[in-house]
Amino acid sequence: MSTYRIASRYAKSLLDLAIEQGKLDVVLKDVESFVKATENRDFALLLKSPLVKSDKKEKVLDEIFKGNMDKLTSSFLHIIIRKGREAQLAEIGHEFINQYRVIKNISIVNVVSAEPIGEETLSSIRKKLIESKMTRGNIEFKTSVDKDLIGGFVISFEDRLYDASVSHQLDLLRKQFTGKEYQVSF
Repeated sequence: MSTYRIASRYAKSLLDLAIEQGKLDVVLKDVESFVKATENRDFALLLKSPLVKSDKKEKVLDEIFKGNMDKLTSSFLHIIIRKGREAQLAEIGHEFINQYRVIKNISIVNVVSAEPIGEETLSSIRKKLIESKMTRGNIEFKTSVDKDLIGGFVISFEDRLYDASVSHQLDLLRKQFTGKEYQVSF
């Protein structure tokens, strides 16, 4: 079975349990915290190592998240480890977050700009996206800076891309001037 299918099934199980027990937002915070921890290379390698026994992995998990994780999330992680699927825990976490966003109608909008973007600009982008009904409803922005854009910004979300960068506009002009249908003959 593919890693995605495994992650999707386990994430759905945790999501259903969290909804059933009324702990969806609590479990989300736990999962986000766990996913953040898996960004640590040593921790990620420990989880994936076939040399470290599962009971040792459970003890390490308990030490790291001692008192900072809901019992439901902790029990779920222990079950995954006992089933030998700990190598997929990070993917399960990411998939849980994705499924949570679908349930809560949250669209992730990536905004890359030449300079840091302020709240006013993000509010304007949010308003335009909501008016156009291209997003699910709630919008969560992820911003980053890329000086190569020269100016403007690039917005990407749900398989869509809107490129309003100066570098893109310059590329379009270059293509127009070098294209055969745009050449002027005298």
